[in-house]
Amino acid sequence: MNSVQLFLAFIVLLAGTAPAFASLKICNQTSYIIYAATASATKSELDARGWTRLVPGDCATPISDPLTAPAYFIYARTSQAHSGPSRAWGGNVPVCARDNNFSQRMKLPLRACPGGGFYRMPFALIDRHGRPDWTTTFTEGPHLKTLKDAKRAGIDRLLTDLGYRVNVPGDRARDLALEDFHKRARLPADANTAELFAALETQAMKASAPAGYTVCNDSGQTFWAAIGLKAPKGMLTRGWWEVSPGACGRLATEPLNTDRVFLAVQPKGRKSLVSGPFKLCVGDNAFELTTAAACAGKGVHQAAFAATDTKGRSGYVAHVGESGLLASGSLARTHK
Repeated sequence: MNSVQLFLAFIVLLAGTAPAFASLKICNQTSYIIYAATASATKSELDARGWTRLVPGDCATPISDPLTAPAYFIYARTSQAHSGPSRAWGGNVPVCARDNNFSQRMKLPLRACPGGGFYRMPFALIDRHGRPDWTTTFTEGPHLKTLKDAKRAGIDRLLTDLGYRVNVPGDRARDLALEDFHKRARLPADANTAELFAALETQAMKASAPAGYTVCNDSGQTFWAAIGLKAPKGMLTRGWWEVSPGACGRLATEPLNTDRVFLAVQPKGRKSLVSGPFKLCVGDNAFELTTAAACAGKGVHQAAFAATDTKGRSGYVAHVGESGLLASGSLARTHK
């Protein structure tokens, strides 16, 4: 994993005050959409889970039970929809996690990460002073004093990521940008803040191609995706990543150095959305396979993959709609 750039000035830890609702609560007082993962540890086992999505100005409860484990850890990063380098908050505790949603129990001491796209990420210890409830608030700096400030700043940042000019005196430019975005994204005039953030994030993700391989779900159903890449000896296949409607998932995070990436997409209980003439090995559950011989193993079989052209690209975004792969398209990044 590449070194993580620490951006936020500090993380404020606030103790909860209602034992009846003992839990771990996290709040986002920044202008970025944040994805957070947590882990709890006993003497013999580590339980890691992610990702909890936090839009600016909102709070969530990734752990709803009283905090009774000896130790808890947290790691957070910005959405890939934001322009510029990704930003993350963590510490020096290695925990196995992956880029898409996961829930994984691991034996301690941690010697190696499981397959299926897991790798070590630097989590931070939560110093909750032994209390059963705790609130962690991510902050960006003194200019965002409240969650309400963060919410407004978050909308402005995503509009800027999409090429709108909103950082001018007065609210006229911002109002025009929001009006234009509603039309382009086909959002109803009465869309709530959650719907607005979801649309802004999805469109900003479509407008950029971060390093690696990203799949965006433009259909109305959850699906599972797998990819195939050329390896030094044969092919490497990885899956399955769950991608919800309107969301995007990064199936590979390193810059691409191959002419083709193979993709298979399957909705639950329905025929494949993306398939093709290339037969590659896949597992019934989370998997990472490196040789054709692995297809003979239990719970492993061949699936049909389509090839996507990634020649000369360090990043690629595949859009999948109701009828399969879609042509590339996004909101314009420059507005006047």
